[in-house]
Amino acid sequence: MNDITLALQITAIGMGLVFGAILILWLMMILLTALTKDRKIASDLTGVGSVRETELLAKAAAIGVAMAIAEQQLSSAHPLKDPPTAIVSAWQLGMRTRQMTQKGERHR
Repeated sequence: MNDITLALQITAIGMGLVFGAILILWLMMILLTALTKDRKIASDLTGVGSVRETELLAKAAAIGVAMAIAEQQLSSAHPLKDPPTAIVSAWQLGMRTRQMTQKGERHR
């Protein structure tokens, strides 16, 4: 057998395995979504409990918003102020030191 033929066969088998695994995962996802799909209850289709459910959801949302506003007002967090510009960061100090060392070597 030729080396090129063997290499092509190994490549084809490897690609076949990869695409086969992708296909199996795709089919499993389709199956799982079909099995776990939400099913409508008969009372929801007729609309009997939908008004009461909507009212409860609206009340829950109003309570949540009220609690969030109250928590935000009680919070003691505040944004940090920027430090004055006289402070030099470690990176700036290192770069300035390197530049001064390079300039000092030229004059000697």
